[in-house]
Amino acid sequence: MTRWQDISNLVLGLWLVLSPWILGYASTSAALWNGILVGIVVAVLALTHMRGGPLWEEWVSLALGIWLILSPWLLGFSSLSVPTWNAVVVGVLVAILALAATRQKPTHA
Repeated sequence: MTRWQDISNLVLGLWLVLSPWILGYASTSAALWNGILVGIVVAVLALTHMRGGPLWEEWVSLALGIWLILSPWLLGFSSLSVPTWNAVVVGVLVAILALAATRQKPTHA
């Protein structure tokens, strides 16, 4: 069964991939590649979750959410407000959705 968290994380993953161009920071290499790579993984995990993937995938999504929150400072683009806020807000949402999904997932999965 597809959960609303999976659909939401799929949309957030696609947003991460497209947001450097939509928000105008594609020329910032670290923010660009962070969004593309993390966005692809978030989207793929969401698609896998839709097919009833194992519980560890939810924990990977949580880790990616935490990474997104920290990435502006770890990758050195925290002085740019638009990519920083994008990464932090999407990271918080991805992490919250992953935690919510772990609460609905059977522990034996």
